[in-house]
Amino acid sequence: MLRILGKLLAFAAIGMASQAQAAWNEVKTRHFIIYANEKPDLLRDFATRLELFDQGVRSVRSMTDPALSDSGRVKIYVVSDYDNIDRFLGIANVRGMYIPRTSGLIAFVPKMSRDKGEIFELNSQTIFFHEYAHHLQLQNTSAVIPRWLVEGTAEFFSTARIEKDGSIRFGSPANHRASTLLSGHNLPFKTMLEDNYSKLDDEQTDDLYGRGWLLTHYLTFEPARRGQLDAYLKALQTGQPTLAAAQSAFGNIDQLERDLDAYVKRRRLTTLVVPPPAAGAGAIAIRQMQPGEAAIMTVRARSDRGVNTKTAPGVAADARKIAGQYPNDPAVMAALAEAELDAGQYAAAIAASSKAIALDPRNNKALIFKARALKEDAEGRKAKVNWTDIRALLIKANRLDPDDPEPLMYYYLSYPEAGENPSRNSVTGLIYAADLVPQVDELRFLATQQLLFDKNLPKALQMYASIAYDPHQSERSREQARRVMAAIAASNAQQALELLGNDADAEGDGDDSGKLTEPLTH
Repeated sequence: MLRILGKLLAFAAIGMASQAQAAWNEVKTRHFIIYANEKPDLLRDFATRLELFDQGVRSVRSMTDPALSDSGRVKIYVVSDYDNIDRFLGIANVRGMYIPRTSGLIAFVPKMSRDKGEIFELNSQTIFFHEYAHHLQLQNTSAVIPRWLVEGTAEFFSTARIEKDGSIRFGSPANHRASTLLSGHNLPFKTMLEDNYSKLDDEQTDDLYGRGWLLTHYLTFEPARRGQLDAYLKALQTGQPTLAAAQSAFGNIDQLERDLDAYVKRRRLTTLVVPPPAAGAGAIAIRQMQPGEAAIMTVRARSDRGVNTKTAPGVAADARKIAGQYPNDPAVMAALAEAELDAGQYAAAIAASSKAIALDPRNNKALIFKARALKEDAEGRKAKVNWTDIRALLIKANRLDPDDPEPLMYYYLSYPEAGENPSRNSVTGLIYAADLVPQVDELRFLATQQLLFDKNLPKALQMYASIAYDPHQSERSREQARRVMAAIAASNAQQALELLGNDADAEGDGDDSGKLTEPLTH
């Protein structure tokens, strides 16, 4: 299941009650904004668990915890049930999703029940914790980490238990991997350690997750192996091949596999308990949405999920109907602007975003939609693009939220799109945007290119690392990314730029509009 979720946890155009019946609430915490038509007490419990998990992982990994604006918080849509996720995502057997984009870090999850009866199932909490662990992993992206350890670590954190006193227990058994772990070895152990997964079938991929968790757990807690995982990672950073690094750190690989087979049969496994944070889960603010906000939530969710040429017109049509009922709600008009923009109705998007701004001058997303719509409208009419006006809108959006990466990205792109060299200010903004959301490959790709143009090779190497070692990309993409990394490490900026150019030709123009042109598959 997590293999399907791979590129991270995403959407469902929400299995909501009818718009007239929906009692939508917004929950805001330090790290999350949650949207759900659920009772406030259930949402408070849900938000508390998420925050305690976040703080527990940060404590274990000694991570910093900078303050976030709304643009940096993960926005979570809570879906009523699994069937609705399947239907609205358009992907079978998917129970949730997470999509990192410049326009926002978005997650879609089914309601997390308090039922404890799913111990051998991949339940919604396990899914979200796995994917959110990836989200946190990507904040420290410069290290070389093989896929078995990336997924093994995420699985390790996915089984976290929030105790009644607010403490967090890590390392509980991955019962949802029991059948895989006890059914034999579909993936040869040395193949897993070699980090070579170009031709894995479904059962071998399941084995990668299961045994990746087991090996991570074993190396973390087994006293006889203390320090070996650190030694392995240090060896990888020096450029040693993955299997050679494993042999130097772990010793005889066949013996390691035998030890691992014995470890999985132990009746008890060690766990780690992190004390409850002094401030608990922190402040949790819950507010009931206004009628217009509640009515437009389905449209917002579908837009955040991502649309294509087939689905965008329907989303826009629904947005128009709701806007007709709530013409003076700025949230409704901003959502309409986004839907019209996605549908290619640029004049309508300009009108809707202009009205949203008039109703709420601090709506920074409406400013971004208007800037994008002005560009697309002029280009569609083959008219001259007024870059001065477009940049002015993006500057206003940036001043409203200096930590929103989206206006920074579009401001930078306005220069090459206008046939001009990027200003130093725009370059500084781009690098800052990429550092704000290291989970977004498109931003890091653009930033890496610019850093190579500027001959800032150390920063380019650091910037590109998360792309190069993304565990969810295809083996072909990984090999290409490794060639880029090798060229940067060899101080060959020109070769790296040429390789990146080939990537751009293969993947698209790298512009993250926050929308999908095709269904999301990973």
